[in-house]
Amino acid sequence: MEKTRIAVLVSGGGTNLQALLDAQSRGALPSGEIVLVLSNRRDAYALTRAEKAGIAHRAIERKDYPDAPAFEAALLDALRQSGAELLILAGFLAILSEDFTRRYPQRILNIHPSLIPAFCGKGYYGLRVHEAALQRGVKVSGATVHFVNEIPDGGEILLQKAIPVEPDDTPETLQKRIMEQCEWILLPQAAEMVSARIARAKEAQS
Repeated sequence: MEKTRIAVLVSGGGTNLQALLDAQSRGALPSGEIVLVLSNRRDAYALTRAEKAGIAHRAIERKDYPDAPAFEAALLDALRQSGAELLILAGFLAILSEDFTRRYPQRILNIHPSLIPAFCGKGYYGLRVHEAALQRGVKVSGATVHFVNEIPDGGEILLQKAIPVEPDDTPETLQKRIMEQCEWILLPQAAEMVSARIARAKEAQS
């Protein structure tokens, strides 16, 4: 079966990208292949991770384009050139427009560090999510993988995993545990799930 071609979009350190690369190298992503890493920041360490793994990588920064549609057009051009069939947002902090997301229906995945619908939507990213969870006094938190549509964190949920919030948690300790125990597990699982679905659909059409 032909593998699904995956592009990973990143903005920062790329720990979730690394989880995907590790899954691929140990054979836990048999239906997919990461063919491109795109970043909206040239200084993102995720690009170094891609280089070390021998994956094609490129930075496309919003400031280099006159407006958001031109920026998205550049992203789309790079994705088309790579033949990407599945997009994974792994800490990608640019919000994509409806015009962009409708080109990849049920083909864009995002990982969010809370149990959606809690602490999600515009403005909820990074440590802000965990600060809000602790301020609210929740007893469990976790991560969610969902499809991306035009509403921030509004697409169909694929997978969720919960962990208890400890009494002495800080935003930093909660973030670290959710990454290690939830995000790095869920994202490769979802990537394989959707990659297999796309690969089967291609095979059925051939």
